[in-house]
Amino acid sequence: MDQRIINLYDEYTHKPLSRQEFLQRLSVLAGGTTAAMALLPLLEVNYANAAITDADDLFTEYISYPGTPAEMKAYVARPKKKKKYAAVVVIHENRGLNAHIEDVTRRVAKAGYLGIAPNALAPLGGTPDNADEAREKFQKLNPEETLQNFIGVFRYLKTRKDCNGIFGCVGFCWGGAMANNLAVHVPELKAAVSFYGRQPAAEDVPKIKAAIQLHYAEMDERINAGIPAYEEALKKNNITYELYMYEGAQHAFHNDTAPTRYNEKAAKLAWQRTLEFFSGHLKKG
Repeated sequence: MDQRIINLYDEYTHKPLSRQEFLQRLSVLAGGTTAAMALLPLLEVNYANAAITDADDLFTEYISYPGTPAEMKAYVARPKKKKKYAAVVVIHENRGLNAHIEDVTRRVAKAGYLGIAPNALAPLGGTPDNADEAREKFQKLNPEETLQNFIGVFRYLKTRKDCNGIFGCVGFCWGGAMANNLAVHVPELKAAVSFYGRQPAAEDVPKIKAAIQLHYAEMDERINAGIPAYEEALKKNNITYELYMYEGAQHAFHNDTAPTRYNEKAAKLAWQRTLEFFSGHLKKG
């Protein structure tokens, strides 16, 4: 697919670009309205395509914990065996908690962790079925309140009898930026993994105590522009980090519900590296 079309969709999903303007510009690039409509199913996410990780050997539940201005909600998955697990916070894209992120949380649980996926939109009534409405809700979030709501999940985890107090996180897109932010603001965090997420300010990097793993897509110019300053700050402050660039991959390459941008080879390799990273930093012994 024409890279200009993929870039336009990326602009649409990350900037205040109306659907009407997006479709008008898509029609120009595609050569007409009919061609644009044919391209839409190849661009837009479809949660019916989400992978379904078998949960037969898992314990899952939906929980609530204190938040601002209203309570937060989250999806939890862990192995069925009752014991204390290291916890991995799974952070969604700018669409809220959905079927894809719940599946990623089950993948975390399959790897032997207590996975928990908070919903940033919970204080605003939850995740709408319509992706456009979800993105509109994100524009209404207070950034500082939202950061505090995600920091709050670690306080909640300390109250769980199935958590051993060892914490990691992994985030995608908007969630990748939040993973970087949590590394700055949660000194107890042992490992933070960011998939194509916006980088923190260089002056905040010295606050990071966690080991950092970063996954970027070669074609993701918008996000990649911030790599040099972040990497320089990580090196300058002697922070343990790994950085991977996936050749030919698009932004959101890990999301198997995004048909045009999903890259199976890159997604599987990045997830393998993620689990190896967590194993090295979160598992005792």
